[in-house]
Amino acid sequence: MTREKMNLTYHLVPQTYFDALDPNTDYVPRDFACEGFIHCTDGADEMARTANRYYKANAEPHYYLYIYKARVRAPIRYDDAARVYPHIYGALNRDAIVAVRAARRATDGTFFAPERF
Repeated sequence: MTREKMNLTYHLVPQTYFDALDPNTDYVPRDFACEGFIHCTDGADEMARTANRYYKANAEPHYYLYIYKARVRAPIRYDDAARVYPHIYGALNRDAIVAVRAARRATDGTFFAPERF
């Protein structure tokens, strides 16, 4: 399997939150208990647009999680006809996270798209 053929989705998470988690347990974001799913976004450019729409004003450093959808054990469902915004309905198994990279930002807080994996 080559990296180019991976069907990836992305998730944005504050670095301090992710770094504080046990790396040997499944990933669950803070808002999971309230919403019941994990927000993700397909496509690097769309991920940047989503990050800027919701998190640009939050100056805290963030990570992009690169998630290989074929490895996700929990159900994945899309909430839009364009199939751009998948939700993972359950904890995210760590082996589905194939990369964790700092989300690069411009001086005004604008998020850049995740770099190629």
